[in-house]
Amino acid sequence: MDSKRALRNTLVTVLSLAGAGGGSVAVASADTEVDHRGSWRTSVETPDVRQGTWTTSARPKATPKRPKDWNKRIALDLVVQRAWSIRQFRCLDSLWTRESNWNHRAYNRSSGAYGIPQALPAGKMRGAGRDWRYNPATQIRWGLKYIKGRYGKPCGAWGHFRSYNWY
Repeated sequence: MDSKRALRNTLVTVLSLAGAGGGSVAVASADTEVDHRGSWRTSVETPDVRQGTWTTSARPKATPKRPKDWNKRIALDLVVQRAWSIRQFRCLDSLWTRESNWNHRAYNRSSGAYGIPQALPAGKMRGAGRDWRYNPATQIRWGLKYIKGRYGKPCGAWGHFRSYNWY
């Protein structure tokens, strides 16, 4: 396709779109073109219109997998933001390793507890975000808020867990 035809087809498309807006713009048809003085003239040629489906044999990129300790990294960042010590993080790590092994999809069939902090009932985490079922950061934020409200710090929750086997 030569450059004149490509320019004409582009102009026809632009003018058609401008005319569809309800203004008083003249709309050029496919066999109309503009000469160098800006006046309209009719051409015998019409643009070629081709339709088809494009396919590829390329495979989609694999979704990157999170590192095994990704959820722990999220929790560590949130513990640091709260100005809690590394000792508090170790207590939290021990607690949630025993509860869910840091699995954000962990489900206890006998009690119905769910997620990293093993919230019971699981729907309590709804207050931390609508994505509580599948987002580990939301579950961790909820769990840390729960621990702070009930036990003060993660080591308090860990001590209660060691005594009663629940927190």
